[in-house]
Amino acid sequence: MTSLRMRVQVNGESREVAAGSTVAALLGELGVTQPHVAVELNLEVVPRAQHRDAILREGDRLEVVTLVGGG
Repeated sequence: MTSLRMRVQVNGESREVAAGSTVAALLGELGVTQPHVAVELNLEVVPRAQHRDAILREGDRLEVVTLVGGG
């Protein structure tokens, strides 16, 4: 049995994810563990509190930005 997959765009690059994935699941796949991350889904910011509830759909476009400290 194969799982259903779909394509989304992450920071301008095509990526295959499991159908029904959430923003939180995608961040996990990307290895994003920083507490300071901004996610934009189809030109709308997704608040961190909604990452587990925001379900991705075929063709969605995401921008994922993490903050890097420095001085």
